[in-house]
Amino acid sequence: MVALPDNTSMSAEEYLLWEPTQEERYEYWDGEVVMMSGATRNHNRISANLFKLLDDALAARSCEVYIVDVKVQVEPGQKYFYPDVVVTCDERDDDPQLIQYPCLIIEVLSPSTEAADRGKKFAKYRQSPTLQEYVLVQVAQPSVEVFRRNEQGKWVLSEYNLHERLRLESVDVEIAIAHLYRQVQFETEATEN
Repeated sequence: MVALPDNTSMSAEEYLLWEPTQEERYEYWDGEVVMMSGATRNHNRISANLFKLLDDALAARSCEVYIVDVKVQVEPGQKYFYPDVVVTCDERDDDPQLIQYPCLIIEVLSPSTEAADRGKKFAKYRQSPTLQEYVLVQVAQPSVEVFRRNEQGKWVLSEYNLHERLRLESVDVEIAIAHLYRQVQFETEATEN
């Protein structure tokens, strides 16, 4: 994320009217408008793979999967974020501009966003009473972390590698990790002899 050059700040109401008219995407952080950074091909491929796998798996259910351009209302009037993939199964989610009741949020990590995705964003997402799982997907190597809310309301971490299957309990879907990384070209580390 990169802040706008003139440090644009506005009210949430102004942001919600202004942002859909922009060519770029902007998140909203407590009155500050923050431009989203661009993504790599691998980032885009992983996001697209996730969307396709989830959309296909949930086609016969009353859940909706959105990718990249649909924002999540994290705190009304305070924070609006754009996750890479978001799923809602809540019939109250009828606003054409945003999701208010997510059950699953997935962020594909990049060097410029990883700290915020793990830190500030996850801290805010955890406050959502409907969010059940928060998934972080690495781009540089095949690795997936799932933070799942347990029955006591605590967030529990599970880690997955390329040869495992990911069970998303929030939507009752199982996905092979290898399928998330379909057509992703990992950088090979140069070795010295």
